[in-house]
Amino acid sequence: MIVAASPFELLRHKDFAHYTRDELTLARQLMQDMNWELGWRRTRRFKRGQGRRLDLRRSLRKNTRFGGEMVELAWREPKFKPRPVVVIADISGSMEQYSRILLHFIHTLYQGMENVEAFVFGTRLTRITHELRSRNVDTAITQVAHVVQDWAGGTRIGESLHTFNYKWGRRVLGRGAIVIIISDGWDRGEVRVLREEMDRLQRSCFRLIWLNPLLGMAGYQPLTRGIVAALPFIDDFLPVHSLHSLVELGDLLTSLGAAPRPSRAQHAAVKD
Repeated sequence: MIVAASPFELLRHKDFAHYTRDELTLARQLMQDMNWELGWRRTRRFKRGQGRRLDLRRSLRKNTRFGGEMVELAWREPKFKPRPVVVIADISGSMEQYSRILLHFIHTLYQGMENVEAFVFGTRLTRITHELRSRNVDTAITQVAHVVQDWAGGTRIGESLHTFNYKWGRRVLGRGAIVIIISDGWDRGEVRVLREEMDRLQRSCFRLIWLNPLLGMAGYQPLTRGIVAALPFIDDFLPVHSLHSLVELGDLLTSLGAAPRPSRAQHAAVKD
């Protein structure tokens, strides 16, 4: 008996850059079916429950009918919330083969999770969170294309991260945020600026993940000056070239709820 492979299995390991038009359409449909579950973080707040922390105020209220004599105690337990996720994606010319399908992935991530902020960059940073609110992915990507002025152009990663750190960092990096950068690392900006901003960004977030589509290629070496400058500040360096790589990313995100903050080396002062 011959069992036909599922569409997912047929495309699971194929590089996005080698997809046919029909395969791209199918991959987008498969992405929409993916479930994204981010590990939850323990907050400083407590809620009603069966925990070990006494809720004195509620205990007093519950026992006033007994003349103030303590008969029944109320307890509180820790409150958990999903970690915020911030995606910063490269849409420059060197990423052109991957940009649109990865924007579809970002849209799926936004629609399937809470507290997702999204940005894209080439030579400048653009926030696209508002555009991703449309549930129709084609509408959302069309709206993104309207607001992005440097699509398929040059790349200035350091300068774009500088804008993010100083304009958006305090607004979106609270509550143990996970930051996902998507880029091949080709950069025309100043290496010193990239190192400084990667250092600042890593210190500001719970986890810094860099997704590189080239990492899935046989024999790839992270030798571009952008990647070399960024690597010391990256907690997880992963491929993002196939459906399988997205599944692995999903597994990592799910595991981060119980994971401690990664230990990080103390970096020497940045020098020219």
